Amino acid sequence: MREDFPILGKSVNGHPLVYLDSAATSQKPRQVLDAERDFLTRSNAAVHRGAHTLAAEATDLFEDARTTVAGFVGAAPEQLVWTSGATAGLNLVAYAIGNATLGRGAPASARFALRPGDELVVTEAEHHANLIPWQELATRTGAALRHIPVRDDGTLDLDAAASLIGDRTRVVAFTHVSNVLGIVNPVAELVALARDAGALTVLDACQSAPHLPLDLPALGIDLAVFSGHKMLGPYGVGGLYGRADVLEALPPFLTGGSMITTVTLDSAEYLPAPQRFEAGTQPVGPAIGLAVAVRYLEGVGLPAIHAHEQRLAARMGEGLREIPGIRLLGDAAGAERVGLWAFDVEGVHAHDAGQYLDSLGIAVRVGHHCAAPLHRRFGVTASVRASAALYNTDDDVDRFVEGVRGIRPYFGAGA
Repeated sequence: MREDFPILGKSVNGHPLVYLDSAATSQKPRQVLDAERDFLTRSNAAVHRGAHTLAAEATDLFEDARTTVAGFVGAAPEQLVWTSGATAGLNLVAYAIGNATLGRGAPASARFALRPGDELVVTEAEHHANLIPWQELATRTGAALRHIPVRDDGTLDLDAAASLIGDRTRVVAFTHVSNVLGIVNPVAELVALARDAGALTVLDACQSAPHLPLDLPALGIDLAVFSGHKMLGPYGVGGLYGRADVLEALPPFLTGGSMITTVTLDSAEYLPAPQRFEAGTQPVGPAIGLAVAVRYLEGVGLPAIHAHEQRLAARMGEGLREIPGIRLLGDAAGAERVGLWAFDVEGVHAHDAGQYLDSLGIAVRVGHHCAAPLHRRFGVTASVRASAALYNTDDDVDRFVEGVRGIRPYFGAGA
């Protein structure tokens, strides 16, 4: 399988590359790279707009890609909106709710309107992309923003969630898998709490879509987002899944060409979902590439991928726990997780630790990983994060652990 990923043959600083930064962006197999190039050299044209042969070919490929990617998450094609990524999808939802609050959209949109005293609930573990849009929405509408706390072991405090989610809750937005902690959150429990309160559920599936079997309708959530570049696909494309009735009721966010039926100088009428949310030129080549990435993941098998990465996570965790001065974030005993660990190195800044590992050809992420409040919760400003994918091996993990073992001695911070 590794031979399908050309970049994994690269040497860095005189060492074979160990790539452990897939939570930031995954590497791409040749099949995905070839698919984008093949589209651009054989079928490139604007979709949904032309009657000529190339336009028809491009439109067919684009909509076939929608069917493939929607099926990957258990959805129907009309339940998948193309976006430029998860951040764009989350902003789309937040701004659409804001538009509903302003009275825009069909009569059914009124169900999403917010009023002062309404509450939006997120978790303390959210990526900034699933936090700041809700902060902005709260500011614009007068709603209050609440958060579900994280326990010391990295798990969500469900007792606190039960007390927070109530009659005033209108939206519950949460990550499926934390990009810092690697823990798979209890979706069923949170969905049940939100459903009892009549609240809309929004799931950030960026860190789950490439790593474990995902059936969004079966999870019972209303809306979900994921990014192509984290799941072996190209940059610049992602998906927004929505229950059909929710997508049909949400007013559009971006407006312009391709999302309308009738336009006069004074007004416009909009297409049904998903096209109503796809104004302007779409990421056609990246969408086609993402469909190929999805087929690649399906060919390997998500259950097999998840089992492989869980085994790597266990190996990595065991190795890191044996190293003096290493503090794992979210080391919850028995928690289901993906192949991801973030940690603090006593006496060494995360950026220095990352540069030391890079000198050994080991690529990891350093910083707050766009989750500053969560780091603050654990009393650190930054951490080192290693994240595995289906193409990583035991040897990658062992080289990484041995590299971490050398960080503190190198900087004179301990044996």
